[in-house]
Amino acid sequence: MIRFLATRLVLLLVGLLIASALIFFTLRVLPGDVAQVIAGTQSTPEQVAAIREQLGLDVPLPVQYLDWVGGILRGDLGSSLITRTPVAEELAEKAAVTVPLALLSLVIALLIAVPFGVLAALRRNTASGTAFAVTAQALAAVPVVWAGMMLVIVFAVWLGWLPPQGFPRSGWDDPAAAIRSLILPALTIGVVEGAVLLRFVRSATLEAIGQDYVRTAAATGLTRRRALITHGLPNVALSVVSVLALQVAGLLVGAVIVEQLFTLPGVGRMLVSDVGNRDLEKVQGAVFLFTAIVLVIGALVDVLARVLDPRQRETT
Repeated sequence: MIRFLATRLVLLLVGLLIASALIFFTLRVLPGDVAQVIAGTQSTPEQVAAIREQLGLDVPLPVQYLDWVGGILRGDLGSSLITRTPVAEELAEKAAVTVPLALLSLVIALLIAVPFGVLAALRRNTASGTAFAVTAQALAAVPVVWAGMMLVIVFAVWLGWLPPQGFPRSGWDDPAAAIRSLILPALTIGVVEGAVLLRFVRSATLEAIGQDYVRTAAATGLTRRRALITHGLPNVALSVVSVLALQVAGLLVGAVIVEQLFTLPGVGRMLVSDVGNRDLEKVQGAVFLFTAIVLVIGALVDVLARVLDPRQRETT
């Protein structure tokens, strides 16, 4: 197990290093110049060059990359090229919206996927089981933007239960208002991601039902449902845990879109704005943070799967 943990840690660090290089140098290929944005359209080439020198943009790219990576190792993501405020400070402020949105979306997705996925497998030859499977297939194909618009029309326009857009200016000082403003965005992401995950849960449950140990448990007097819950669901949990890393990536991508749709002041909305302003320090900081979260969660999922599955531990 120790060898596995050491190997997984090395792979994680290598992945983060490769990701940082791809993010940094790919962003430099994009057209535009932040120095020109800051100087304005009426600026002279000399003024633009002075701003580039002031911001350190005249330094060779490999040197800029090494400086950025060195800052990350010290916990410093740099400063915004436009506002000159620390990137980590702005990300922390925006994450106060994005992180609760992602967590609430994940909870909704699991509440949809796990019970209904198991139920769809148990009733696979019935009308209700088929309805669950077909509905999940349809919802998984629904674009996030369209799903959000439909939810706004139903719950905000027709019923008037929830606010259609925005986030309270007081932020989390008013928890009730903040949570109400996140419900529709979280439902938008959670319903679509939950439908995707439901199909994996159903497939894993069907596979577990067909295993010998479940049939043996049923032969000893347990009902099929009790045998599945007692002996099959731990193996279903392994499959669900393995898919969660991919789901987190989907949640983060969905958050970027949903924050634009619902005008939430989160990391995703900030990222889209900074791409337009060519504020590369903030963009690369936000993208690297998203990438690091996905890679770290993927590593934790691998470790958790190894802990839950004795067969994997026996191979080390």
